[in-house]
Amino acid sequence: MIGQQIRVLVTKIGFDGHDRGSRVVAAYLRDASMEVIYTPPWQKIEEVVALALQEDVDVIGISSLASDHLIVPDLMDALEDAGLEHIGVVVGGIVPDKEHTSLKNAGVARIFGPGASREDIVNGVTELGTRVRTAKLSEGDFI
Repeated sequence: MIGQQIRVLVTKIGFDGHDRGSRVVAAYLRDASMEVIYTPPWQKIEEVVALALQEDVDVIGISSLASDHLIVPDLMDALEDAGLEHIGVVVGGIVPDKEHTSLKNAGVARIFGPGASREDIVNGVTELGTRVRTAKLSEGDFI
């Protein structure tokens, strides 16, 4: 795992089809030498969990413009049920401040709102991905 690229799944769950922001963020992460697996919008939680397992991702980035962040706690439960609670999850987009606490309580590591800089996003995902990889190594997972 040491020396490998951080693997990030960038996706949209639920019925939100606005994907411009997720495409821009995917390009930021790719340009920062991360391996990015990008999905089109309208993904089901089960599909995201299956893809995260199949692709052995370190981080999942969920984009939300139209309140689909409200189902992220369901995604967190599904990841735990699948034994993937070690994967870091970030949410970006339109997330009202009053809903940040519920996302953090569900296990979301970071929330990037409008105006988050490219540097903040790349640094935040890099830090999270590195923590996930370090934890995997310390548990003896030498994939």
